[in-house]
Amino acid sequence: MDEDAAPPVDPDDPETIQWRRDASTSRTVRLLWSLGVGTFFAAITTIVFWRLYDFAGQISGLAESIVLASIAALVVTVLVLAVSSNSERRLERLVELLPLPVGSPSDRGLSRAIDAAVGTVVMGAVIVILMGTGRFVAQSGIEFGGGIGVGLFTGLAALTIPIALVALVLASFLRSVGAVDRDDGTIYLYDPDHRVDLEVIDDISVREVGDAAVLKLSYRQPDGQYVAGPRRIAVPPSVADEILQLLETRP
Repeated sequence: MDEDAAPPVDPDDPETIQWRRDASTSRTVRLLWSLGVGTFFAAITTIVFWRLYDFAGQISGLAESIVLASIAALVVTVLVLAVSSNSERRLERLVELLPLPVGSPSDRGLSRAIDAAVGTVVMGAVIVILMGTGRFVAQSGIEFGGGIGVGLFTGLAALTIPIALVALVLASFLRSVGAVDRDDGTIYLYDPDHRVDLEVIDDISVREVGDAAVLKLSYRQPDGQYVAGPRRIAVPPSVADEILQLLETRP
C-alpha cells in the first residue's frame, strides 16, 4: 500500500478503467447534495422572508403582497430553469446581467447552482409548510396526543438541519474519482490520492447503495502489521465487478 500521490494513468489504455462519481454523474450524489445544501439555504431564506413578510404586514397589505409576489417570482424562476433543456445557458445569461465582479462560470458550476436552487425551493416548501402548520395549531389551540402542539411542527422543521448534514456527509462519502489498472492490479483514488495494490487486499465485500457499489476492503496484515488505506470506497457497480474479478484471478 502506497499513499503517495497516485501517478496518472493512460486513459487510452484498454487495461485502464476510469470512473468519476460526483453530482454531475451520479443521481444519488446529486440528490443528496442538492437537498443538503438546499436545506441550509432554505432555512436562511425562510427566516429572512418570514421576517420581511411580518414587517410588511405591519406596513400595509400592498407591501405584504409585494413580498409574496417576490417569493413567487423567485420560485417560478428556479422551476423554469430546472425544467429547461438549456438551463445552464439561461442561468449564465442571468448572471451576466447582474452587476457582480465574477468571471464566466463553468457549466458544472452553473449546474450545481441550479441543483442548490431547486433543493432550496423544495426544502423551503417543506419548512414553510411545517412552520405554517405550527402557527395555525398555535392560533387555533389544537393539541395532539400527550399535549403536543406547535412544538411538534417546530421540532420537525428544526430536524431538517441535522438531516441535511447527514445528506451532505453521505454525498461526500459516495463521491469518488479514480481508476483501475488491470495490468498491475492497482486501484488509484484521487482527491484524496491513494494507491491500493490488490496484493495487500485479503477480501472485498460489496453493498449497493443507490447507483453506487460500496466496497469494504479487508487488508492482509503481514507479521501482524497494520496496513494503512481506505477501508470503504464507493464506485460504480461495473467497476466493482471488475475489481472483484481482478481479486479472484490474481496469482
